[in-house]
Amino acid sequence: MRRLFPVTDETAAQASGGTAEREGTGGVAGTRVTHLAHGALVDREWSLDELADAYAYPVPPGPPRPWLRANMVSTLDGAAQHQGRSQPISSAADMRIFGTLRALADVIVVGAETVRQEGYRPARARAEFAEAREAAGQGPAPVIAVVTASLDLDFSLPLFTSPLVPTLVLTGSAAAPDRVAAAEKAGARVVIAGEGSGIDPARAVRALAGLGHTRLLTEGGPRLLGQLVAAEVLDELCLTLSPMLTAGDAQRIAGGPSVAVPHRFELASLLEDAGFLFGRYRRS
Repeated sequence: MRRLFPVTDETAAQASGGTAEREGTGGVAGTRVTHLAHGALVDREWSLDELADAYAYPVPPGPPRPWLRANMVSTLDGAAQHQGRSQPISSAADMRIFGTLRALADVIVVGAETVRQEGYRPARARAEFAEAREAAGQGPAPVIAVVTASLDLDFSLPLFTSPLVPTLVLTGSAAAPDRVAAAEKAGARVVIAGEGSGIDPARAVRALAGLGHTRLLTEGGPRLLGQLVAAEVLDELCLTLSPMLTAGDAQRIAGGPSVAVPHRFELASLLEDAGFLFGRYRRS
């Protein structure tokens, strides 16, 4: 990781050679980071703890409320995948941030098609984050919550049979009873979060919060992210911009019907590594 520019009221002063301290900085353990400090470029190693601090969930005053962030990757020409998978347009630094975001979350919300295409496995416990998760009242690993209308999933996979914490299945009230029974037999917990066959995104967020999961992370896919955007429940987008061009007809990071009025987000921070840009945007 070479540069990290958190976007704060002090950014302009730093960029012009001012002496204001930067806030919320972070980096990737074991790599070199060049950043602005007191108007000069400084090169040093950043710890994994600093990266976790940079991506920490906000703590608003009052009782906890759910905060839903998405983590997606896109090429320069807008492709969210190459040959059906996101891995070819990713990088080592992207995967370290991916792992950090997972380690900070209570639950990872993911669409069924992404589970099938990406070969999802249970989230693993990471020793580097064990103490922090325990202090935050979190389990050893985040819960995976699969959004599905049909429950057309292979319930013999480790995601359902051997997770550290039981996998959730978010579906609608019209889900086929035999598929619900198959999910529960495999050890998953089925959560009804909508009328009919699909989920209502706002209801799903409330249902997860009701289970004690307020630090929410979604990794897509594009159709699910499009639903969350349209329902106006997305609070934050962590977007990796990959310095690649793929052409073709790959999906964008969000799909589905267009919203009536574009939703405006503000840039909260920006990292750069080997041409990859890691932006964090919050709903304005």
